[in-house]
Amino acid sequence: MEVQPMSRFRLRTWALIGFALTSSAAAFCGFFVARGDSKIFNRSNQVIIARDGNHSVFTMMNDYQGNVKDFARIVPIPVVPKREDIRIGDPSVIKKLDAYSAPRLVEYYDEDPCAPMMMEDRIPAPSAAQSSGGGASLRANSLGVKIEASYQVGEYDVTILSAREQQGLATYLRGEGYQLPVGADEMLGGYIKGGMKFFVVRVNLERFDKSGGGFLNPIVLSYTSERFMLPIRLGTLNSPGEQDLTVYLLSPYGRVETSNYRTTGVPTDREVPDLVKDQFASFYRHVFRQAYEREGKSVALMEYAWNTNNCDPCAGEPPTPANLKEAGVFWKQSEYGGPMPVPRAGQAPSREPKPVFLTRLHVRYTRATFPEDLKFKLTDNQETFQSRYILRHPFTGGKKCQATAGYQARLKSRAETQAQTLANLTGWDVGHIRDRMNGRP
Repeated sequence: MEVQPMSRFRLRTWALIGFALTSSAAAFCGFFVARGDSKIFNRSNQVIIARDGNHSVFTMMNDYQGNVKDFARIVPIPVVPKREDIRIGDPSVIKKLDAYSAPRLVEYYDEDPCAPMMMEDRIPAPSAAQSSGGGASLRANSLGVKIEASYQVGEYDVTILSAREQQGLATYLRGEGYQLPVGADEMLGGYIKGGMKFFVVRVNLERFDKSGGGFLNPIVLSYTSERFMLPIRLGTLNSPGEQDLTVYLLSPYGRVETSNYRTTGVPTDREVPDLVKDQFASFYRHVFRQAYEREGKSVALMEYAWNTNNCDPCAGEPPTPANLKEAGVFWKQSEYGGPMPVPRAGQAPSREPKPVFLTRLHVRYTRATFPEDLKFKLTDNQETFQSRYILRHPFTGGKKCQATAGYQARLKSRAETQAQTLANLTGWDVGHIRDRMNGRP
């Protein structure tokens, strides 16, 4: 609950929990490689990244559209991880961070205009708010491909590959039974030139069945590298159109921003008509679309930025220290109110207790609008931000007094402002909005 000065407003909050802008599927970055004649499509992604110094921990969701027996994926990474650097994650953690940081709706209720303390016609200011056999290795070597490591991790078989040139790598993968998407060879070549390795993961059906099956667990990957980035370009090879990515970035310093694209907030703290309450998911899809297009599409849109020790207002409980540790936070977490240090380029993580600041970035991308992978930077900007939209309900007590006429006039003017705001946020027709507000279909 959000406490307002002098208790002039009552407030309810909702979060837009678990909505998908294009698909219910969520997957980590890289691209799917189908087995046999399977077709696998990837449209929406969720990733958690915890970062301090040069160390990163990635939690990558593995949901996708296709048969689990055909699942395989390739992700470019800068180093060869050890077995202890890879584990199975808890899918509920992503749901927790989503619920905590999702776009939300808040409701204010006007007080009696005839009460002795007259209501000010304003909104309270927002708060600073599997293993490879010897045959595979020999074949790989003959093609200039090296199997750097092979691990069994839960229901997955993980292989780390490096390569000298794209044709050898592509030939090796196809020889293993994978169908690479059109355009993959060239894109793999770019990563090879950049010195990247390839994290290849696929489902081991026997272990998957023994685990109960049903869904694929997230994979958590840790490594140390100066490169603070997320490979998104390969993901466009599986997507028939635009693809959405939500990144939950955890830092002990403040906001995390993209360094090679602009980062800006979505429109927020706007008062909208009551009709939005019953169609909030549709409303926010249009808000995001409008902002994405107005900003020129090549932009990372911020939806939330806050110290996880608190929130104002809170649509759900903040993540606990245990939740954050499962999400990848590897530094000692400070107690509530602890000061945030300043990030130093290349510094090693200290052992001093530090807070956890969450930045939620939403990127909608195609190969044309995001020709480069996402690169991030740590900042000490601790300014808070959340995407929230406001409903403001009139007083319905029926009292009349000298202030009633002025209050009714303000309500009429307020309704028109709300209609115009909704039209501007969403691109919806303002005439139709007025009709809906007045009960007309």
